[in-house]
Amino acid sequence: MPILVMKFGGTSVATLDRIRRAAKRVGREVANGYDVIVIVSAMSGKTNELVGWVSETSPLYDAREYDAVVSSGENVTAGLMALTLQEMDVPARSWQGWQVPLRTSSAHGSARIEEIPPANILRKFDEGMKVAVVAGFQGISPEGRITTLGRGGSDTTAVAFAAAFGAERCDIYTDVDGVYTTDPRICDKARKLDRIAFEEMLELASLGAKVLQTRSVELAMRYGVRLRVLSSFEDNDADAGTLVCAEEDIVESNVVAGVAYSRDEAKMTLISVADRPGIAAAIFGPLAEAGVNVDMIVQNISEDGRTDMTFSCPVDQVKRAEAAMEAAKESGAINYHDLVADTGVCKVSVVGIGMRSHAGVAAQMFQALKDENINIKVITTSEIKISVLIDRKYMELAVQALHDTFGLEKAA
Repeated sequence: MPILVMKFGGTSVATLDRIRRAAKRVGREVANGYDVIVIVSAMSGKTNELVGWVSETSPLYDAREYDAVVSSGENVTAGLMALTLQEMDVPARSWQGWQVPLRTSSAHGSARIEEIPPANILRKFDEGMKVAVVAGFQGISPEGRITTLGRGGSDTTAVAFAAAFGAERCDIYTDVDGVYTTDPRICDKARKLDRIAFEEMLELASLGAKVLQTRSVELAMRYGVRLRVLSSFEDNDADAGTLVCAEEDIVESNVVAGVAYSRDEAKMTLISVADRPGIAAAIFGPLAEAGVNVDMIVQNISEDGRTDMTFSCPVDQVKRAEAAMEAAKESGAINYHDLVADTGVCKVSVVGIGMRSHAGVAAQMFQALKDENINIKVITTSEIKISVLIDRKYMELAVQALHDTFGLEKAA
């Protein structure tokens, strides 16, 4: 039998009624001739509750026990889904990560998937099981301890299973009906995309679009797993949702596929640092060690052997960055006049594989922002992306203006 992977997020399994609704979808695919691997998240809100219990019990907790507690939410959902399918006369059983086994690294709380041997589940399919309901987000370390993959880890679990089992497709059921040209809550002209290339989806996910977890898109692109994002709250036909696929599977697309934003950014500038070989390593090494997620980097023109270095990071990492730079200054690794943090900025980006072969996208973007009297603080580009930092108060205006400028409400 061909294998289909179906992943249901927390809102899709938030209640017993929603689990029953999800189970009916699974049952339809079984009737269509598939053996199905279902990946489930914890019921909506449950993971946050479990994390809260751990933090209240032990502020300086043992990460191994944290994983043991937090992973339990998915176990509950998997068992309930299997029971529901059995009530529908669909042969199903639940699987925890260690039973598969889904083997991971030992990095508790943010483990990486290393191997998913398919033999155990395939043997059960051969024996008549039609649905394997697998608890997402979790695996087992080389030491035999339960591990978790980090937030959004169930998406990654689903794609990894699709790759390991050679699944025909991986369907991600969520509370939205696909991938949009931008956030429809901000721009009412946002349009659902029928298809989007892996690279475009990866950029949008990394730039703030929260439809899919970045690691899951990376895995899908690496192994050629066709992803479909669709709503668990609507009746779906064969062409529903958005298909995330290889670029060659898209016949025609707009130059720009979408506009993404990240609201909570900060711009940090080291004023008057020495312009010498190794200065960038001396700055960004300590930032990396402190766990600061640096994104945009700009170095000014040197004058009298001194320069300014600007970078962006999430606003909740500003204090960590300041502490890392102060420590590096005290140790003599770097010397700077001042560190200025602007915590009132956001990042707005346009993304599209068509930018490779079309000139003038940057000029259009900058003109659109100029027309709205929006000042650009920092610019970075890649082959299929242009990102700018602007004042946060102009974020929604910028997103709407760029969406209109590139005509994203219209299909190619």
